[in-house]
Amino acid sequence: MSAFNPMDPEFLADPYPTYHRLRDEDPVHHSPMDFWVLTRYEDVAAVLRDPRFIKEPLVSMVAARFGVSVPPGVGLSMLDRDPPDHTRLRSLVSKAFTPRVVEGLRPRIQKMVDELITRAEAVGTMDLIEEFAYPIPVNVICEMLGVPVEDHERFKGWSLDIARGLDSVWLPPESEIPKRSGAARHAIGDYMRGLIAERRASPRGDLLSAPIAAEEAGDKLSEDELIATCILLLIAGHETTVNLIGNGTLALLRHPEELRRLRETPGLITSAVEELLRYDGPVQRTARITSTAVTIGGRTIPKDEMVMPFIGAADRDPSQFPDPDRLDLGRADNRHIAFGWGIHFCLGAPLARAEGQIAIDTLVRRLPRLALVNDEPEHRQSLTLRGLKALPVTF
Repeated sequence: MSAFNPMDPEFLADPYPTYHRLRDEDPVHHSPMDFWVLTRYEDVAAVLRDPRFIKEPLVSMVAARFGVSVPPGVGLSMLDRDPPDHTRLRSLVSKAFTPRVVEGLRPRIQKMVDELITRAEAVGTMDLIEEFAYPIPVNVICEMLGVPVEDHERFKGWSLDIARGLDSVWLPPESEIPKRSGAARHAIGDYMRGLIAERRASPRGDLLSAPIAAEEAGDKLSEDELIATCILLLIAGHETTVNLIGNGTLALLRHPEELRRLRETPGLITSAVEELLRYDGPVQRTARITSTAVTIGGRTIPKDEMVMPFIGAADRDPSQFPDPDRLDLGRADNRHIAFGWGIHFCLGAPLARAEGQIAIDTLVRRLPRLALVNDEPEHRQSLTLRGLKALPVTF
């Protein structure tokens, strides 16, 4: 088969035909760019739960490729670590994202969503990404961390630069994107260091308090680990949910029968959000390094190789999901892996689900004439995080 170019604009606009071709012709594909691409559900799920596929060497490998130093805190969050450090770090923040805690946040999320829609109704049109999908999760996670309201907007630029850097492995070594991503991490790290200093002097009941207390109590985590954890929560806490709301709304507007079904079926929103996550998920791929030679899908991958399990491809695999390219808001046995699998399963999944359910359900009920301004909105040039640059709508 022809070489797979993950940064081809045509592929980024609609990756699913390429996923099907790879899955049929070369499901364990070794790229000329020297990494392995997995597209079958069975193989992706197996890698995500197999401890022989590790994460810690990834950051230094990418930094060496681009000749850049690793910014402070990079590689120190739970997302980049393997046990036992991963286990230790995850345990410090997991209590903030339990289903019970998230249920307590629902009234605040609902109020936020209602206010944004009321503001938009007065105008009759909006960019759904900029004016709706973005403010909801960023305001929620900033409030949880105790970031002042006036600073919420600053995180947008930092977050976009960091998100672009997630595709560094595919960029030419002369690319400026990894350098901008590193600079954004430095800036957000400096900001969080200041916020942590404020909390030490004047503790509050926000998400920062527990890890700071743990750090001060002993050797649970270093300040750099604490900063890395905050950066992860800020970026992961909103980038993915913005794309869940944006991609999900676009899918509904392109499938008017399913949109009508959602409006007419009380209680369908829970199943609907799961199907929207499967159908066009916000995170398309992840990465691992082989700690030993591993045979998967009949091919042996040597030690110290980079492996890319494509979550977006796995969630369109017909062996797992009958008629996978059809949007079915009532899909039964929908065991998608949009939030990952295994020890790195998304800690914020209950919060993302709550934000997605409230935002999409309220949007389609309060705006019955919701419609696209442009039938082909432009996607961001990112492989890791699949999302829209803008989504103009009228109502």
